[in-house]
Amino acid sequence: MFIQIISVGKLKEKYLVQGIQEYAKRLAPYIKFQVIEVPDEKAPENMSDAEIQNVKDREGEKILGHIKGDAHVIALALDGQLWSSEDLAAEIDKLATYGTSHIVFVIGGSNGLSNAVLRRAQQRLSFGRMTLPHQLMRLVLVEQIYRAVKINRGEPYHK
Repeated sequence: MFIQIISVGKLKEKYLVQGIQEYAKRLAPYIKFQVIEVPDEKAPENMSDAEIQNVKDREGEKILGHIKGDAHVIALALDGQLWSSEDLAAEIDKLATYGTSHIVFVIGGSNGLSNAVLRRAQQRLSFGRMTLPHQLMRLVLVEQIYRAVKINRGEPYHK
């Protein structure tokens, strides 16, 4: 099983970097795991809708450049499905058994994901109606992937 997270922007907050590194270390005995950061587009604070779309499109091209053809893509989006940790574990297990051993989770930048990335995704996942910073979302997602792996193995969750 190979799980990737492709995310827009570079993490600068040390506590987030350390948290992701810790869960990546915990995942290492179980799966191949990788986080890919694509650069965010520099943009002014107040943009028009067209400028926002242009930024999302440019970031989307960078994201799509890292996705292999055989990958099953799950885009994190506010309009996505709401899954429990057990639902995520079951989906990962189902994909590994019947679909693909390569899963890519995509986290957009502060403006969201381009239409091209959303079209490429086979599924959309939402972590709820609250807005979370995309940097923090990486840590939450890595923890949930680790939890899903532990659920699928029938092992107690390491706290």
